[in-house]
Amino acid sequence: MGSGQAVAVFGAYGHTGRFVVAELRDRGYVPVLSGRDAGKLEALAVSFPGLDVRPASVGDPASLDRALAGTAAVINTAGPFAATAAPVIEAALRTGVPYVDVAAEIEANADTFAHFADRAAGSVIVPAMAFFGGLGDLLATAAMGDWTAADEAHVAYALSSWHPTAGTRASGTVSRERRDGRRVRFTNGKLDYHEDALPSLKWTFPEPMGVRPVIGEFSMADVVTIPSHLAVPELHSYMTVEAVGDLSAPDTPAPAAADERGRSDQTFLIDVVVRSGGAERRATASGQDIYAITAPLAVEAVHRILTGRTRTTGVASAGKIFDAAGFLSALSAHLSFELRR
Repeated sequence: MGSGQAVAVFGAYGHTGRFVVAELRDRGYVPVLSGRDAGKLEALAVSFPGLDVRPASVGDPASLDRALAGTAAVINTAGPFAATAAPVIEAALRTGVPYVDVAAEIEANADTFAHFADRAAGSVIVPAMAFFGGLGDLLATAAMGDWTAADEAHVAYALSSWHPTAGTRASGTVSRERRDGRRVRFTNGKLDYHEDALPSLKWTFPEPMGVRPVIGEFSMADVVTIPSHLAVPELHSYMTVEAVGDLSAPDTPAPAAADERGRSDQTFLIDVVVRSGGAERRATASGQDIYAITAPLAVEAVHRILTGRTRTTGVASAGKIFDAAGFLSALSAHLSFELRR
């Protein structure tokens, strides 16, 4: 459990931010509510009486410094991260606190590694500590185990549905604009921007799910996090057809609460396979609500950072900085994890 330390949540009133605030309180931390909209912060504070409200804007560095003052860490949940990640990281470096974000934007995460790798010595910056990017990276790292390299890695997502939040749609728009509408994949050891049509394939998920139609090269933040520290020159990703259809449809509604914790009824399964020569290793995780699961991922990351259970410093993905299998096992109340080597 936390020790009553204060943790700033930038974008606290957003869909994922609210889950993070609740998870921090459940873990014994004291969330500091921050973001650019003072009215939304005050409204959120009604549901969490007694919490400090500190409005801040990415265009006002002094306000960010005030938001982080006296805190032990900051979790950035405010997208699009192309606009928020760098200013909040700068504030974290100035105030000397660890930074964690939940960015699923490929370009924003690549920017974090590129722009802060040489400036973050002795600090801790963990981008993409979320369902997309963080969870896949942890699974791939756990599957690799004692392998120092692999020929290829595959990350297959099975979502029962995908009701995107407004933040997901906004971040997706920014990403498409940044890559001029092109698609992106990781091949031959680098990110490759292309205009090829995405292939329709089938993936054999663990039973009872079995064989499902998927869209191939449906790249998410894993194409940045996994290759940032694992020697895997080919990384392929897949998404079930139904989820792609939901995400693509402009009239798909936002997620709706289906239980007392505010989670939707969406379920997920991530199946990660790494291959080297003729050998294959596999790790899977399943649970409920891709947005809700991001909260325990991010808060567990902060908890491990603040309790000294990290393997490195600087800009590092989840799989590099944490004991991947131990991290996933610690989330047993939130997801099921299975490792097959």
